[in-house]
Amino acid sequence: MTSKKINQILLTRGAVLAGLLTLLTACGESEPPAPQLSFEELIQQQLIQAQPGDVIEIPAGVHQLTRGLSLTVSGVTIRGEGMDRSILSFKEQLQGAEGLLVSADDFVIEDLAIEDTTGDALKINESNNVIIRRVRTEWTNGPSEFNGAYGIYPVQSSNVLIDGSVAIGASDAGIYVGQSNNIIVRNSRAESNVAGIEIENSTFADVYDNVATNNTGGILVFDLPNLPVQGGHNTRVFNNQIVNNNTANFAPEGNIVGTVPAGTGLMVLANDSIEVFGNQFTDNASANVMIVSYHITGLSFDDPDYDPFPEQIYLHGNNFSGGGDNPDSEPLQALQVATGQSIPDIVWDGTVVPGSEAQDILCLEDNGEIGFVNLDAANGFAAPSFDAAEHQCSLPSLSEIRLQTSAN
Repeated sequence: MTSKKINQILLTRGAVLAGLLTLLTACGESEPPAPQLSFEELIQQQLIQAQPGDVIEIPAGVHQLTRGLSLTVSGVTIRGEGMDRSILSFKEQLQGAEGLLVSADDFVIEDLAIEDTTGDALKINESNNVIIRRVRTEWTNGPSEFNGAYGIYPVQSSNVLIDGSVAIGASDAGIYVGQSNNIIVRNSRAESNVAGIEIENSTFADVYDNVATNNTGGILVFDLPNLPVQGGHNTRVFNNQIVNNNTANFAPEGNIVGTVPAGTGLMVLANDSIEVFGNQFTDNASANVMIVSYHITGLSFDDPDYDPFPEQIYLHGNNFSGGGDNPDSEPLQALQVATGQSIPDIVWDGTVVPGSEAQDILCLEDNGEIGFVNLDAANGFAAPSFDAAEHQCSLPSLSEIRLQTSAN
């Protein structure tokens, strides 16, 4: 074999060996490790990249977040492993007005907790078909004016179900549905809020099988002026336990719920067509039930479309025990001093739409041996009346709320 041939063979073998060495070296090299995302970064990424039909899982544990979360994609479910197991904690929140803000249709959130947000815990805005199931919102430091305003807070939404949920410590309302329609709030507990459960400027709501306790006011059904949606009506409040709502009012100054006396069981303010039945009212120290016009607040309004009077309020088949023994309201305190008795179970401020009859405002039926007072507020509380005879009447029962989803 010639030296030229040998050299060619050697060169060829060298090239092959060099190639093999290069390949082996390349195979031995590891890629730089991908950076590990924190839970906060991961959940933010999942919410931003979500597609309709996605389920975002929140694992068990206490997950600390410093920024508010938001979702704008419809058809998404956020699911934890239980309201006492999967906890989103905002105790160190630095950014965002809410814990979770959702503006999306066909939204489901279930089996988790949102704690200690700077502002509202769970806000649902302008959404259709919303299911909030087994969700807890809480400020863990107890009642404080520095707590966020709202716990569970759907607003300007429709077909809303709140089921099996818990709200604790809100400086306005624990469970609040405002300017919305077709609403069910059931099987839930509101505790140590200013307002336990509040339906405001909304239509067609069922509030039932809930427990409202240790709030300033247990359940409120309000209609207020100067809001985009007005004319609240057709709310049924039934089969609830409204018990011992005597927490001192801790709403920030200027908030409308700051006018709610501590010890209020149920307050209906300027709302129409309300049916209240099958409830247990117990030991609400100002009054178990108050039916009042907006004028009772002493606040002025300049909204020409606003109706400040409640109408067609029907209370029947409720049970009352205790209450009225320590009122947190000057007119009620004066009444207690004058009579030497506890405040009656049902308090009506006595204001009526000009030209209407008392029974157009309030009908009472089958509530047992209850006390009643007309405060005569329109005449400066000059001549309160305890005669409920003209309110012994009935009104047509309201229809059951059926949501336009499969969640009824």
